[in-house]
Amino acid sequence: MKFSQSTFLSLALLASASCSSDQTTQEKAQEKALAIAQSTMMVDTHIDVPYRLQNHYEDVSQSTEGGDFDYPRAKKGGLDVLFMSIYTPAKLEAEGTSYQVANELINGVEKLATDHPDKFSIVTTVAEAKNAFDKGQVGFAMGMENGSPIDHKLENVKYFYDRGVRYITLAHSLSNHLSDSSYDQNRQWNGLSDFGKEVVQEMNRLGIMVDISHVSDDAFYQVMELTTAPVIASHSSARHFTPTFERNMSDDMIKKLAENDGVIMISFGSVFISQQAVDYSAARRAAVEAYVKENQVEFEEVKAFEEQYKLDNPYPFATLEQVLDHFDHVVGLVGVDHVGLGSDYDGVGDSLPIDLKSVADYPNLVAGFLERGYSEEDIQKILSGNILRVWKAVEEVASNQQ
Repeated sequence: MKFSQSTFLSLALLASASCSSDQTTQEKAQEKALAIAQSTMMVDTHIDVPYRLQNHYEDVSQSTEGGDFDYPRAKKGGLDVLFMSIYTPAKLEAEGTSYQVANELINGVEKLATDHPDKFSIVTTVAEAKNAFDKGQVGFAMGMENGSPIDHKLENVKYFYDRGVRYITLAHSLSNHLSDSSYDQNRQWNGLSDFGKEVVQEMNRLGIMVDISHVSDDAFYQVMELTTAPVIASHSSARHFTPTFERNMSDDMIKKLAENDGVIMISFGSVFISQQAVDYSAARRAAVEAYVKENQVEFEEVKAFEEQYKLDNPYPFATLEQVLDHFDHVVGLVGVDHVGLGSDYDGVGDSLPIDLKSVADYPNLVAGFLERGYSEEDIQKILSGNILRVWKAVEEVASNQQ
């Protein structure tokens, strides 16, 4: 079939108009997403700024070259409250230094707020978080990632509560004196230790959210039997998409969490989102171990091998669409009231998904929600409503028990 020149011109104009219309629609969606991100209180329950700054200090009240968080990017992305991760590496429990390191990290968070009161403030309650939002400050709540700093002393739960800690992740990458870890094949407690069970009850009494990210499945179910308050997963995603990655939550666990009125905060790291990233990480680790075993090498040579491996085998970054799939999956299982943001910014190295590389990029996520048909009310629940509901409920349970 042949077309006249005028017909070609008409078709070209139609195509151009369609493309322009699509572009205009996309621009409007981005504008709406940015408006929602800026006007809605946004809470992220897991950002590893303190440990990042301990290793390499930068003034995050200004723009920084490194890391995923600083004040200008937080304001650009609409982040209002972040739970600063008071992270103690698992190996420190055996060294007996977890308590000391946790206090050093808390001191660092407090100093940031003290040095920049126009930009940052410490928040320890829902009311304080809302007050910081109203003032235009970025609020620093604190969550202790790894219960090792409790150091076998029940009174330390109260001590860290008084220092501002408002959730405790019971374990990290190794089984500790409270709980077994999803990463550790040494399941010495078959869930929680007897002391760990006491700690859960003390957290309920004081008003500290119990965080089940990182713990073994058995430990999770034991927490759910013990707790008298809603529970959170501060930075976990759906195991449905990563079946070999126990660190994420199974469908049954997500349902149990929702029955408890808890919330799973989706982590953005590619290994949490994509089985391809999980497989890549396992293959790279195996290649490094084989290289070390076959060659007597120094640290720098191992590092060089790792860098060359990455060049030869590019990392399979997850996509924004895949991150959105995790939110969709949880909503499909238990509804929109049980999911939120637990990015793990500054905690997952260079493995962040495409279009979610820093705290400036939350509007991209909001735009994705809009494109998938989420209402503005539902988006507000994900951005902060759900975690604030749980945090408030934990406060109320503590008030009633005391």
